Amino acid sequence: MSKRLWFVPLLIAMITNSSLPDASAQARSARERVDLVVLGGAIVTMNPMRQLIEDGGIAINGGRIVAVGSHADIDQKYKGKQTLHATGKTIIPGLINGHTHVPMVLFRGLADDLDLQDWLTKYIFPAEAKNVTEEFVRAGTRLGLAEMIRGGTTTYCDMYYFEDAIADETARAGVRAVLGETVIDFPVADNKTNAEAMAYVERFVKKWQGNELIIPAIAPHAPYTVSEEHLKAARAFSDRTKAPIVTHISETKREVHDSIMAKGTTPIDYLARIGFLNDRVIAAHVVWPTPEELGILKRLGVGVIHNPQSNMKLAAGVAPVPQMLRDGLLLGLGTDGAASNNDLSMWEEMDTAAKLHKVFSGDPKVISAQEALELATIRGAQALHLEKEIGSIEVGKRADLVLVDRSDLNQIPSYNIYSDLVYASKASGVQTVIINGRIIMQDRRLLTLDETAIRAGARVFRERILKSLSNPSSPE
Repeated sequence: MSKRLWFVPLLIAMITNSSLPDASAQARSARERVDLVVLGGAIVTMNPMRQLIEDGGIAINGGRIVAVGSHADIDQKYKGKQTLHATGKTIIPGLINGHTHVPMVLFRGLADDLDLQDWLTKYIFPAEAKNVTEEFVRAGTRLGLAEMIRGGTTTYCDMYYFEDAIADETARAGVRAVLGETVIDFPVADNKTNAEAMAYVERFVKKWQGNELIIPAIAPHAPYTVSEEHLKAARAFSDRTKAPIVTHISETKREVHDSIMAKGTTPIDYLARIGFLNDRVIAAHVVWPTPEELGILKRLGVGVIHNPQSNMKLAAGVAPVPQMLRDGLLLGLGTDGAASNNDLSMWEEMDTAAKLHKVFSGDPKVISAQEALELATIRGAQALHLEKEIGSIEVGKRADLVLVDRSDLNQIPSYNIYSDLVYASKASGVQTVIINGRIIMQDRRLLTLDETAIRAGARVFRERILKSLSNPSSPE
């Protein structure tokens, strides 16, 4: 080879190599495009294996989770239109509040330290008769939604009046909900007769069925406030429309006693006998079931929602939750309305549920921290009959996620992630909330609600409520 040409092969090789992209750059350019990627952070999946991923990643597209894995794996395979960096955070499934009366935040602190019947009949029912309007419901719903989002609740199950307005406000805020329009056998704010209430429910369910966030339901209040005929009509409506049924069952000893005196049997047995119960029913409280009734609930697939703080505050009793878990009931956790709690924090409910049943049973091993978190996530989804859609961080499920700050003083030094979440975390530790793949709160800033306007609007109703209760002649 000529001395002048010795460098030609080397030059050709250099030119050829410089024209090829590097393998890693090529792989990155071929990454699948998705709406949102969350990178870093410890993922608490709550999947069937209860998998924990210490440095994880999640890819989200079209409101659903398309991949869950390590930080490196997700970063290599997916490119998001938006990327959230979650290093230093714990990522959990969105919390599920299984029982609320969300506009009742406007009655928070109005009547405390009373038994249930006095609380309802002497204070709450009169206050509702004088104050509940659609305007009241919308203002209360916005306040409750802001509180729940700040606390990491991404799904809630509600029953109240003007539920169509609650649905409207909830959808605007981007929150997921099962919403039951109340049916009750006396005149209330939105409907004065059962016929009016059933017509309202018909319109409400037809309007919202198929919505990505809102699941409309019928909510016969309780077996002691709704007649057998109307309970059967609610069940028939649910059979026809496939709408869930939301109700209260066996909340107090007095309810059980009165049921035996009036109907010859206990509430759950009565509801089973008349054909009311099935796997679309979501039953709040269930504090006083017999062992036989637990068997009925299990066999029929009824979802049960435990409300420890509300039951404690009203001295309603302690539900047999350890037995329910042993029997495999569909069991979730809820706050009840803020008028009897007095907040909407699922963190407090988890902590209380675990500790209450330890002291009540005398066994510190019952309701572990992991089980308490299950009640607010995957078990809560099962109780709402939504476990195929929400409750865990799994491919194919709705992208409802909560990022909790791990740098707070009460999260250090961190030996067990379930312990940290249930016994140490507070609502204030929630940093970012994603619902249906949409960021609803980021770095503690609400993105879908005007917090300043919500505060001002709620305070207006305080003055109206106080005025109405100090004036006995005001219209009922």
